Amino acid sequence: MIKGIVKILTVITIILALVFIYLSTFGVNTTKFNNLIKGKILDYDKRINLDLKAIKITLNLKDFKANITTLDTKIIFDNKEIELESLKTKISLLELYKNQFPIDNLKVKSKSIKAKNFVSFIRFLKDDPKLFFLEMMIKDGHLEGSLNLNFDKKGKIKKDFKIYGSAKNLTIKTLKNYNLDNLNLIFNIKDEKYEFLEIDTQFNKIKLSSPSIVIEEKNNLFLIKGRILNKDKDISFDKIQDLITNYYTDSNLKSLKFTSDNNFSFEVSKKFKFSNLNINSKINLDKLTYKNNFRSIQKYFPEIKKLINLKNHKIKFNYNKKKIKIIGSGQILIGSVSDKVSYEIIKKNDQYHFKKIFEIKQNIVINELQYKKEKDKKALIRIDGILRKNKNFFFNEISLVENKNSILLKSLNLDNKLKIYEIDFLELDYKNDNKIYNRIYLKKNNNNYILEGRSFDASEVINEIMDSEDKDSSIFNNLNSKIILNIKKTYIDDVNFINNLSGSINYRNNKINDLKLKSVFANRKKLNLSIETNKNDEKITNLFTEYPKPLVKRYKFIKGFEEGHLSFNSIKKNGTSNSLLIVDNFKVKEVPALAKLLSLASLQGIADLLTGEGIRFTDFEMQFENKKGLINIREMYAIGPAVSILMNGYIKSNKLVSLRGTLVPATTINRSIASIPLLGKILIGDKTGEGVFGVSFKIKGPPKALKTTVNPIKSLTPRFITRTIEKIKKN
Repeated sequence: MIKGIVKILTVITIILALVFIYLSTFGVNTTKFNNLIKGKILDYDKRINLDLKAIKITLNLKDFKANITTLDTKIIFDNKEIELESLKTKISLLELYKNQFPIDNLKVKSKSIKAKNFVSFIRFLKDDPKLFFLEMMIKDGHLEGSLNLNFDKKGKIKKDFKIYGSAKNLTIKTLKNYNLDNLNLIFNIKDEKYEFLEIDTQFNKIKLSSPSIVIEEKNNLFLIKGRILNKDKDISFDKIQDLITNYYTDSNLKSLKFTSDNNFSFEVSKKFKFSNLNINSKINLDKLTYKNNFRSIQKYFPEIKKLINLKNHKIKFNYNKKKIKIIGSGQILIGSVSDKVSYEIIKKNDQYHFKKIFEIKQNIVINELQYKKEKDKKALIRIDGILRKNKNFFFNEISLVENKNSILLKSLNLDNKLKIYEIDFLELDYKNDNKIYNRIYLKKNNNNYILEGRSFDASEVINEIMDSEDKDSSIFNNLNSKIILNIKKTYIDDVNFINNLSGSINYRNNKINDLKLKSVFANRKKLNLSIETNKNDEKITNLFTEYPKPLVKRYKFIKGFEEGHLSFNSIKKNGTSNSLLIVDNFKVKEVPALAKLLSLASLQGIADLLTGEGIRFTDFEMQFENKKGLINIREMYAIGPAVSILMNGYIKSNKLVSLRGTLVPATTINRSIASIPLLGKILIGDKTGEGVFGVSFKIKGPPKALKTTVNPIKSLTPRFITRTIEKIKKN
């Protein structure tokens, strides 16, 4: 009996062992557990259902669990489907017996599914605001992936879940029209960490790739870091215009060609606020085309073109909240010749610090200094400065070196209109347009300046001082300083110079208030110039020289001026000046207007003198008023042995000339006849002005097209006779 029982038990044991061996090795396909599995899923979330096929069950004798595998399963949720390639899980038989949640692990492998549906399903598993926005942004594309979930004894998902797979041809559109098209990537998602690898996409039609972008969740913030490379060299400005509209509104940027390698990191709060952005980029700029609107530099580069091109630039770009830094170098084409440039720009505390070095072959013209660099001759320009928050510039240093020519400025302050607010040091050592060496320096001394040197071309400065208009010193913002001069050799034009120029110029509110200068010509003739502003706010100018020829030379309509003394006096107030110009004992050889007047008056003999030895004048006086560009000549009187002239009129802004007057030949003879007792009375007559004849004339028209008319038969006016007698008595 006992043996029979043992045999039966042995057979049962063997059968059970074979069953367990079979189940653990080959398993069994069944649908009997489908309802159980569905029920447990519904216990977790009633919105999720499964469409299960036959389930393959294998036993794991080691931990007394059943391994369950099913193929071609569908997850149904919220009227959406996810087709799975396989679903695997383990069921604890012991926990199942105790009526506890028996699943501790679930592995899901999907087929190619819609990306939008997959994100929706993840939201069911773990609701998260970022997943909601991601679902809203995804418009198209498919995913393939695997999901690995672990559960606790209460059926809740543990934080050690893993999601990994790939995305193909995704389309993502954001609220600001930042669009991703044809996005392909590999993803690996864990709790609080999202990795996206081998990314390839088009960002607003710009081809981009990335080996890695990682998102980590820490302290209620999302830390995002990664690397992005752009593959598309030829990028039209239209492609990026929408991206930078909020930061860059200049429409003059026309095209871009570049590649870049960018490492970045930033933080995003759960309310989607961005912070702590860091960018480190290496940019190969093949070409950038920009429409020129830099009016401030056009006058310095006369051959500058409408389009400026940057080529072959290597650029390093670093950005963070505290500082932006750009370092680069390459070619710049502003004209017909390519130049080199290197630069460093740092934005910090709302100020831009910049250092630039240009190797220039273009023509350079600095009219203020009468400097011109010829084309193809290299010049090295260094600029080191700061653009302040108020748009003012401060330059630590600006230098230009071209062969033996050099210009150096230090501590230069410019306002937002590029006018000089302050300068500490200026050194000039160059040959200018007039082939004259300028070797001087300007140095600040407290609130004043010292201008010293060996040689200086002051022709433009003299033009400004002697200009009848009351012009501001246009290169300065508001100059209130005294300039003390001590220059050994000062050119007043391209030939004539004065020695040992000394004195001072006092500027107030950007205008010359007081001036005292003295010097001597090479022939030891003196030159003195003074300007004084009195208590009545009248500006009094006095100029005296024993050698007026170089000063008269600046008036192109007079040639062959010789000898004489010149005295000029002017009183100016409220924009109106009254002046007196006197020149004694001089002669001229060529005055075109006078030559024409003499010819029309049939005084060819005197006209011949004018172009021969010249006509001598013993006295010349001109009284005139200047107001807002209108020169009103009250009286201009010249007397000489051959001819005398008295006239008046006006000149309007060098646009219109209108003069009229009287010309008398052989003045000395007429004056001698008039002085003879009795005979002079017979010839002259009882009435003043009778018996002696002169010529009346009119000159009118634009300066380059004057029309002259004469009346060769007319008695002298009383005014002419009176002025002549006054002059004779005075002499």
